[in-house]
Amino acid sequence: MKRAILTTAAMALALAAGTPVLAQDAGLKAAVKADYDANLATLFDWFHRNPELSGQEVQTSARLARELTALGYQVTTGVGGTGVVAVLKNGAGPTVMIRADMDGLPLQERSGLANASTARQLDADGVEKPVMHACGHDVHITALVGTARQMAARKANWSGTLVLIGQPAEERIFGARAMMQDGLYTRFPKPDYALAFHVSADTPTGKLEAPLDITSSSSDSVDIAVRGVGTHGAYPHLGVDPVLVASQIVVSLQTLRSREVSPLEGAVVTVGSIHGGIKHNIIPEQVDLQLTVRADSPEVRTTLLDGIDRVARNTALALDVPEDRLPVVTRSATETTPATINDRETAQRVRDIFASTFGPDVLRDTPRGGMGAEDFAYFVQPETGVKGVYFSVGGTPEAELEQAAGHHSPLFKITPEPAVTLGVEASVAAAEGLMPRTN
Repeated sequence: MKRAILTTAAMALALAAGTPVLAQDAGLKAAVKADYDANLATLFDWFHRNPELSGQEVQTSARLARELTALGYQVTTGVGGTGVVAVLKNGAGPTVMIRADMDGLPLQERSGLANASTARQLDADGVEKPVMHACGHDVHITALVGTARQMAARKANWSGTLVLIGQPAEERIFGARAMMQDGLYTRFPKPDYALAFHVSADTPTGKLEAPLDITSSSSDSVDIAVRGVGTHGAYPHLGVDPVLVASQIVVSLQTLRSREVSPLEGAVVTVGSIHGGIKHNIIPEQVDLQLTVRADSPEVRTTLLDGIDRVARNTALALDVPEDRLPVVTRSATETTPATINDRETAQRVRDIFASTFGPDVLRDTPRGGMGAEDFAYFVQPETGVKGVYFSVGGTPEAELEQAAGHHSPLFKITPEPAVTLGVEASVAAAEGLMPRTN
């Protein structure tokens, strides 16, 4: 197998970290390219045209299971709903899990692509909605199949157990927890290491990002039913106006971020929805608020969530809401996830693998630009003992970055070939580096 020569700096970096020097694997690159041309391009097109909503990835998971079964993996379906688990054992050694999420979003695709989705699906709320892959999960599951093919073909390079999972419902952050509750770590080999990547529209193709610490914030969906006493709009003194109470709550909630959390800590309380009232001159009985709450630490998360309870209750009391009509605050039991934090030592090891495999220039380090969430966190919580690394793969050519639509936009699109192929190569390199053959 042809190998390119490592740069001295990359070799020193890898050796200093105790990581095997892998060198640029021209054979892997050629094999992945050939697989893309023969199989993965068509598979990506199918996934892109046929997205499914969170928890309803029936056809997606069936197709993924067929592809993995054909490659010789032991495949189990229906894990945590529509989840797929594929296992390949290759002698003694560590167990590495690689996860890809499968679900799409309720958006009408306006990307202008020839293979733009026209899919529609009845959502869990009973409403039919358009569906598109507006976050790149079609890249992830296509790359998972490509990774499966290369790992099966390259068994001479590694020793251990490989677990591949197709995870449902990442967009609504309940799929990972559902798989864990369905025995992911008891019914199947428990991983020593867990890997996942996300294609990034604001990262140039050919680049990888692998942070040493936090990659995604915690997320909690919170509903507040602000109740009042309805009356005529011209006689407000005869009732208690929940619109006014809700408005005051919305404003006061921002003091949690500005006055109760250190300015050096990540924290967000966003009221994304307000609904109440039916007529200009009627003071309604209830206003409903929907919030998303983000934090980078468990302590800040608790401060925000407990603060929402306190602000809602005491604002209502201050505005003379009766005790039996105080706000009802409900924290979602499903749309909730802790922060995703990479294991520093393992992340450094993976970075060294990437640098030695693709050259040190492949790595790109940029500050976090927001507080997005990711339920991969459930697989790598400290109590599991699983060391996790979540990394990013570039999805937009450098020249197109300024015009690139963001994730969750109906205009979202990525360039599939470089994203899929680098996703496969990086996943294979990381997995082989974490479970190298030693004899």
